[in-house]
Amino acid sequence: MTTVAAYAAPSAKAPLERTTVERRAVGEFDVLIDIKFAGICHSDIHQARDGWGEGIFPMVPGHEIAGVVTETGSGVTKFAVGDRVGVGCMVDSCRECDNCKAGLEQYCAKGNTGTYNALDKNGDPTYGGYSTHIVVDEKYTLRIPDGLALDEAAPLLCAGITTYSPLKHWNAGPGKKVAVVGMGGLGHMGVKIAHALGAEVTVLSQSLRKQEDGLKLGADHYYATSDPKTFETLRGTFDIILSTVSAPLDFGAYLSLLKTDGALVNVGAPEEPISVNLFSLIGGRKSLSGSGIGGIQETQDMLDFCAEHGFGAEIELIGASEINEAYERVLNSDVRYRFVIDAATI
Repeated sequence: MTTVAAYAAPSAKAPLERTTVERRAVGEFDVLIDIKFAGICHSDIHQARDGWGEGIFPMVPGHEIAGVVTETGSGVTKFAVGDRVGVGCMVDSCRECDNCKAGLEQYCAKGNTGTYNALDKNGDPTYGGYSTHIVVDEKYTLRIPDGLALDEAAPLLCAGITTYSPLKHWNAGPGKKVAVVGMGGLGHMGVKIAHALGAEVTVLSQSLRKQEDGLKLGADHYYATSDPKTFETLRGTFDIILSTVSAPLDFGAYLSLLKTDGALVNVGAPEEPISVNLFSLIGGRKSLSGSGIGGIQETQDMLDFCAEHGFGAEIELIGASEINEAYERVLNSDVRYRFVIDAATI
């Protein structure tokens, strides 16, 4: 066991504070990662504040991790000391169910092991990326291509794969019209990725405040959902609508924007239950769906795709002492577009 510095929420809704946590000894198939950068995801706030149910405290959030390998176990074959690596939202799964065998570890039938706010196979709590070091099985570690800066790569481990996976699954590409709801940490990556896949991209945001950014990042069109004319103008337009927001939507209104056989896919996760009138689906053989992150191979594919197309996340780099302020700014949509913690300040 090794003691490392970290920032943790000591209890639900409590401000995060500097502390220490224990990392396990490097096992046969483990890598020790010197964390360089960790992104702040809205999921971190939901979990640190018990928004998605009772959490495990003290909680060290962070599942957008980029760093460098400093030690490897005797059985490790994928990585060597000095390699640039990343860790996303999970650090283990059962490895035996049909989903795990199919590369869908995120949908492990027995539940994957979250990078934080979870219990590992020994019953010990997992601690995330707001820390100086982490020990992870090589199977759940990603290689960050040389073409990506580590700070801009960190948010790809959640925001990138969370948008890439559904866009690939629902076949976004040339000839497809994709709308991205929300222009935040997830939404801006959805715009970049959908554009790089060759789709015609529209942003649906509450206002036109970020219109210039959206068009610069690859959107072809940008509409304010606060304008009642928007929903009439765009009725029956889209093949795919990717909702990245955590606030409940008027699903009937958004479903009306789909073409026949279109899909409204949710990657944002509101804390409250939602309701939908099924006639909104039946009328056009439409789908209301959800998507989690991606499997390990798909996450690697996403990193390689982003490197090939020359982009990472749009970030604001902060010190660890600014984490609590950053949480409030995320809730106020006051970040363009992802906070990333410089782990050297922890």
